[in-house]
Amino acid sequence: MSRLVLDAEAFNAIAGPPTVRGREVNLIVDAALAAGSDVVVPTVVLAELYRPGRLAMVDSCLARSVAAPMCRDTDRPLARLVGGVLAAAGAGSEHLADAHVVATALEGGRAIIVTGDPDDIGRLAAPYPSISVVALP
Repeated sequence: MSRLVLDAEAFNAIAGPPTVRGREVNLIVDAALAAGSDVVVPTVVLAELYRPGRLAMVDSCLARSVAAPMCRDTDRPLARLVGGVLAAAGAGSEHLADAHVVATALEGGRAIIVTGDPDDIGRLAAPYPSISVVALP
């Protein structure tokens, strides 16, 4: 694996109060970092989470430690890739954030996506054998 990508639910699990789910995601993140993999949260995913009352929680998680995921900004090449992911799955723009997660994984070559939405992410990632989808427990 060269990249681990977290969707909104996976990031939320590590950003929020301690839970079993959060500990399991943290173990996955720690293992990825120990293996030398990038750990990425697309900025469009952060945009889903940045809401009144949650700003400090998201920022705190991102700044908390070296093991915290990094943001990945969208640029034009990634935007083209997102469009291709949506087209390959026959999906509409309602899946834009999920498509960003898959496209960010594709940019990393071999990648694992940790998600709370394995059905939608799995459908979008299905055409790409270099991506594995892991559902949150």
